[in-house]
Amino acid sequence: AAFFSTKAIFIKLAFQEQVDASLMLAYRMIFATPVFVAIGLWAYAKRRAKGDPPPDRASVAWAVLVGFLGYYMASAFDFAGLQYITAALERLVLFTYPLFVMLIGAAFYGQPLTRFGIAAAVVTYIGLAIVFAVDLPAGGRNTAIGRALLLGAAMSFAWHQILAKRCIAPLGSALFTSIALTAAGVFCVLHHVVFGSGSFAASPRFLWLSFGCAMVATVLPSFLVNAGLARVSPQVVSMIATVSPIVTIGLA
Repeated sequence: AAFFSTKAIFIKLAFQEQVDASLMLAYRMIFATPVFVAIGLWAYAKRRAKGDPPPDRASVAWAVLVGFLGYYMASAFDFAGLQYITAALERLVLFTYPLFVMLIGAAFYGQPLTRFGIAAAVVTYIGLAIVFAVDLPAGGRNTAIGRALLLGAAMSFAWHQILAKRCIAPLGSALFTSIALTAAGVFCVLHHVVFGSGSFAASPRFLWLSFGCAMVATVLPSFLVNAGLARVSPQVVSMIATVSPIVTIGLA
């Protein structure tokens, strides 16, 4: 959660270079993807050395789908939303995703809604309503657009938390993370080519910020979160991750 919280800081600093969100998204994954590929190859070799069978196609396809939903889609919404709102508000809105984890788990997987969870959701949205009411007069339409985009990111990441649990058991957390994030990297670069400017020209400062976002705010937390999901439920992971807005506000 602490490493993830630095992402918004890197992005807001990079936006000072007057670049579009898709270029930052592309460079983040250009730098991160070789690390995911290398760790994936190591995890696969380790699996084969132990005598385990290679991963089945269904598990790999599922990991690619989770990468598309949980990293590409969530990141695309997130980076776009940060063009309209502050890093602190971005964290507050994005980390409503534990509520979506709870609701999706109840609706599709029969996980019970607890009184504690419902109370936490009520407190979360009361807090968001207060922050939104304070920021709306200053940001106006931009605040509303940014918040809507970040809610899309929160919902996408919630689906990642739910679906990732299914993939981690047959693949292992390291191999799953490598497959999912490599797929997300391909989607992010294609996103810039198709929907962005298509140009990859950037300043050295922008490239360093992209590299920092890739290593500190992408590679490290991705493996840590999925290692956590291998040991506890998505609900536990998502509730722990709610400390991220506090860390972001402190860094900002």
